[in-house]
Order: sequence, then structure tokens, then C-alpha cells
Amino acid sequence: MSEIIDRPLVVRQTTSVIGASIDVLDWDTALQRIKGWGSRRESRYICICNAHSVVTTTNDPEFYSVVKNADMATSDGAPVAWLMRKMGSYEQQRINGPDLMWKYCTEANRQKDWPAVYLYGGSEDTLVILQAKLRSEFPALNIVGAYSPPFRSLSKQEELDIIHGINDSGAGVVWVSLGCPKQEKWMAAHRGKINAVMIGVGAAFDYHAGTIIRAPLWMQNSGLEWLHRLCSEPRRLWKRYFVTNTIFVIKAIRQLISKN
Repeated sequence: MSEIIDRPLVVRQTTSVIGASIDVLDWDTALQRIKGWGSRRESRYICICNAHSVVTTTNDPEFYSVVKNADMATSDGAPVAWLMRKMGSYEQQRINGPDLMWKYCTEANRQKDWPAVYLYGGSEDTLVILQAKLRSEFPALNIVGAYSPPFRSLSKQEELDIIHGINDSGAGVVWVSLGCPKQEKWMAAHRGKINAVMIGVGAAFDYHAGTIIRAPLWMQNSGLEWLHRLCSEPRRLWKRYFVTNTIFVIKAIRQLISKN
């Protein structure tokens, strides 16, 4: 199905992945949308959706609404991109958070007119390492702020201070690393308040800082990045991958059968 995105006029094409609407798009289209929205400092948010995310939309009505109403939802995770190809989006690539962030920084380093960035989430130690890494790799990248929120509910004044801090920084793009579904719900709650494109990138801060080792490229390309993460953090992630991946496979098979 298609719907029209306002300002500027763009045809947005999406595919249902076990009920979640995921955008059919390539890397260049995703990056150009972020640049355009960020340059105008439009308040928008982008969900990066893997198998865990789309399964969560089936049992969490609030999260379903968050993904449905996102300005863009990308196919993070090989299973999501695979099902989209099976449903007719034959050239759909995996548009994942860590690579999207890195590709954006690469372009922003190369072209001066790309919007400044703000880093929200992660631990204070991770943010220190991450900023040093990004400034070393991308000396022309404009990082205008970073904030590690506490692991508790924020007061109203703290919320206002964060909003004002981000808006006053001049950032056009806010990279958000809080984990799913917390980061997506945070972004949705702040659309209309934060004058920037918010993008939830999960563990990208830790990957790029090197505090968590990402899977080798061959595992990423083979759809086995989840296995690498599971082996790295089995106690925390076993339920996510064994339970939600099983649910995804069952629902994906049902969707493919109903299609035929």
C-alpha cells in the first residue's frame, strides 16, 4: 500500500510484515529523507525494525501504534527484509541501525550541508568513547551534544531541560540508543516537542564505541548477526531470540500462505 508523506510531497511505499508497516526503500532514499527532514528541523521519528520489533507490535498495542505512526520504519534484520522480498519487494535490503548511523556520518563528513547530530542514550562512558571515535573517523561531522539519561523515570523539569537542550543545540538529527521498545516509545512521545529527526538505533552506540563487539561481516550478510549477539549475551537475549524468532517464523509462514 502507499500513503503520502507531507512536506515535501513523497510517495511512501510500505509492506506489511506480520502486521507491521515497513517502508520499501533503499539506503540512498533513507539517507536523503533524513537529510531533508533534518535540514528543515522537522519533528519526526524513524523506527528501525527487526524480527523482535515486529513481533512486539503483535502483543503490545502501544508499540504497534508507535511503529504504525512512525515517519519511516526500516527493515533492520535479515528475516524482515527476507519476508518483504517474498511479499513482492524483490530488491529490499536490510536497512539496519548501526550501518544507517555510520553511513549518515560518512555523508555528513563529506558534505557540509548535512544536519548536525545529537547523541541521546547509552552510558556516559560509552558516549565519551563514541564521540572520540566519531570525531576521529569523521572530523567534519558536527556533533552538537550528547546525553546519557538516568535509569529511572525523569521528572517534568528534567524532561523539559532535555527538550530545550536538544532544540537549543541546533541538531537536525538525534540518534537514540535506549533499546527496543523504550527508544521507540520515547521518540513517539517527543514528536512535536523535539525539533529534529529522531532515529532509534538500539546497540549502535556500543557497537561503534567498541564496548560491544559486532558480528563479523560474513555473519551480518548471512543473517546470523542475531546468533552472534545471543552468544555474547545469552542470559539477557535468549528469550528475545528463541521465543520471538520462533513467533516470527510461524507468523511469517501464515502470512505467506494467506498470500497464496
